[in-house]
Amino acid sequence: MKRYIFLLFWIFFAVVLSGCRSSSGNGVEVTIDGIGQFPDFLVGTWKAEEGGWEFVFEPDGKISSAIASIGRVKLQPGRTTTVPMQMSGEGIYKPGLWSVQYSHQQRELVVEIAIDHFRVELGDDIIEGRTRDFFVGSVSPDGTSWWADRLSFPEYVVDTDKYHNYKLPFDPKDNPRESILFQKVPELK
Repeated sequence: MKRYIFLLFWIFFAVVLSGCRSSSGNGVEVTIDGIGQFPDFLVGTWKAEEGGWEFVFEPDGKISSAIASIGRVKLQPGRTTTVPMQMSGEGIYKPGLWSVQYSHQQRELVVEIAIDHFRVELGDDIIEGRTRDFFVGSVSPDGTSWWADRLSFPEYVVDTDKYHNYKLPFDPKDNPRESILFQKVPELK
């Protein structure tokens, strides 16, 4: 596990030093190595059956929307999203900084989705906290699939009849990576 985190850090550091960076007030930072241009074949919607994840990449490499596994709610960078929940509660999601990194030479795509704060009410039960998810993997030669290893770093607090302001345990040393297959959604014409 330590080796994988070290590898993730090293990839990030190498791409930052060699690539082109762009960032705007919309909450997404993009780093592209080599020619500095986000490839056309990555532009569009990428979905994963497992976890319900979805990313929509724009021509500049920024993510315009994402569906995260927590709540499976469509989020936009830099915007707080509020949705109604069952049993007359609501879910509130405030994204943090998202990042996209792409290496032309390795065809490696790295995505970080941060949710700085969320609060989900289900009747009298509440779960809130924050989470950060990293997706690292190579894009297929035909540009239609992306096998990504997901690392998740959640910080959740629950408030229920049984548990009051209870922080759910999380050990980063015991955080197995999960392989997720993303498929590019064909554009309708």
